[in-house]
Amino acid sequence: MISKKIVLQYFSKLNLTSLSVVFFVAFVVIFIFLKVYIILPTENTISYNNNNQNVLGLNIPSNLEFCGEKIPSNSIAIKEDLEKEFFNNNYWKSNSAVLFAKAKKWFPYIEPILKQQGVPDDFKYVAVIESHLSNIVSPAGAAGFWQLMPASAQNYGLEINEFVDERLDVEKSTFAACKHFKEAYGVFKNWTLSAAAYNLGIGGIQAALKKQNSSNYYDLLLNSETGSFIYRILAYKTLFSNPGHFGLKKKKINYFSKIPLKVYKIDSSITDIGFLAKYLGCTKAMLKLHNPWFLGESLDNPEKKTYEIKIPKNLKADYSSYILDLIGEDGNSGQETINSEGSEVKIQDSTKIN
Repeated sequence: MISKKIVLQYFSKLNLTSLSVVFFVAFVVIFIFLKVYIILPTENTISYNNNNQNVLGLNIPSNLEFCGEKIPSNSIAIKEDLEKEFFNNNYWKSNSAVLFAKAKKWFPYIEPILKQQGVPDDFKYVAVIESHLSNIVSPAGAAGFWQLMPASAQNYGLEINEFVDERLDVEKSTFAACKHFKEAYGVFKNWTLSAAAYNLGIGGIQAALKKQNSSNYYDLLLNSETGSFIYRILAYKTLFSNPGHFGLKKKKINYFSKIPLKVYKIDSSITDIGFLAKYLGCTKAMLKLHNPWFLGESLDNPEKKTYEIKIPKNLKADYSSYILDLIGEDGNSGQETINSEGSEVKIQDSTKIN
């Protein structure tokens, strides 16, 4: 047995450097023993997240469907495409409040028309991804909430000329979009393909189905925009119906009531919109705001077509939150000078009040 005296003699012979090495090795051995066998691991409190949702255990809602049509769940490629739209889009958190505010105003106009026309409610998200519910004009010439191209809009009954662009009328453009959806459904008997056809065109989807010998959107190889179109719709649908999935603390959207309007029927040319506004008892800015389809300062109407001019019943209410959605940042939403000299306007006697 090693005596205390022998141990002391041994350490007395060691220099300071050697002692340091001995004590360091002993400390490491003791620490490893305690770490492995004695001390329990502490709970991980680190949050691994991106701008949208926790990415540790990334998940997609298991019950995804579009217009009642189930999304295939056994495809890795489909899962990857869904994850790309659900979790790689930085728009969610930074702009979700804006989107929810827009939905409060505009879903009450869009939803009843979809229902009346027999189009599933999920199609309202097409307007969300097309324009974020604003009357924008794309570089390609598409315009309005539904981003209709001029030829398509005219094909579905909308008027577009130097004086009028009915694509900027939210309700009329929604009716036109419904005509496209129903026409496509008549061809494909499938709402998912009908939605994809809104992006690529009915002929484009028909050609892809024929060339690839398929009858299913999810089996098609399409351009990147059309190929992600349905997945993007599903992402926005989830955002509005289940915002908590993206880590957003949002409750159910409480819709605004539709603005009560007076509707005046006019069947003559208008030489000065300012004079018309004065005649109706409102400002030109108010008239332009609620009739964004009226493009200029006048309206040539030799065929005496009947137009409906909408004016709020309550002219003193604050409609500022609607301005950027309906007119845009370049719209005339400020004060104007009314010059009615030499102007004339004829208003039909019958006035319909909504």
